[in-house]
Amino acid sequence: MARILCEERVVEYTVEFKSKVVELTQALNIQAIDIANALGLHPTMVYRWRQEYREGKLVYEPTRRISMTTEKTSKPRSTDEHKELKRLKAQNARLKKENDILKKWQRYLAKIKQTDSDS
Repeated sequence: MARILCEERVVEYTVEFKSKVVELTQALNIQAIDIANALGLHPTMVYRWRQEYREGKLVYEPTRRISMTTEKTSKPRSTDEHKELKRLKAQNARLKKENDILKKWQRYLAKIKQTDSDS
């Protein structure tokens, strides 16, 4: 959908996203301002995209390329994968608890050392 290009939060939207937004405004007969507000876009962007679409500059051509973004696919997991995921989650929770205990112990030892050096 979008990616941030630099620290100044410049966002680049894909041609697919832009054309779908334009098609949405045309198909539903909704004003561009309403679509922009719903999608968190500036209305000027939607107007510009609509103009580019009318001029033929904004053409989405589906390809056979696979997107490597973090889009989720709903692939059913096998029972082995489910068991492994459950085991890893339990191990992660146990390790987090151990880490918290060690941090508390380190703070306790530092406190005792501080009180011993003050005496």
